[in-house]
Amino acid sequence: MGKIKVEDVSMNEGDKSANASTIEDKKSYDDLLVYLNPIAKPLASRKLTKRAYKCVKKASKQKKLRRGVKEVQKFVKKGETGFVLFAGDTRPIEVMCHLPILCEEKNIPYCYVPAKADLGQATGTKRPTCCILVKQDEAYQDVFDSCMEGIKKLPQPV
Repeated sequence: MGKIKVEDVSMNEGDKSANASTIEDKKSYDDLLVYLNPIAKPLASRKLTKRAYKCVKKASKQKKLRRGVKEVQKFVKKGETGFVLFAGDTRPIEVMCHLPILCEEKNIPYCYVPAKADLGQATGTKRPTCCILVKQDEAYQDVFDSCMEGIKKLPQPV
């Protein structure tokens, strides 16, 4: 997720000039799928992942999300509603493997996204996070509803 400096050498009329430019070292959706856990099902599609990150950004501005395993677990048990996003590349799996079962018991829709670094970045921090509970709010209702529909359409794991 850092920046790589690349020297761009152009030859115009015999002059050699080197311009330093930076290129964002961002991994694509397909590259991130290599690092997924075996339990990362249902996995959000590329389009749903983008919509979910957009919803997380808006929820973070409104202070309507819970992040981290302890906080998400506590508020799911207390009965808060919304949808949960899990990072598919969390290691070790045992850290959060009990949370999807808890979400199923409480009828809270959930899905996995490919990277915990991207999930943390969507909240506006540099710190990666492995799970987020997004609560409903009127400020971003349309994005929230489209994410909720997309997550409910995903096939549930057996």
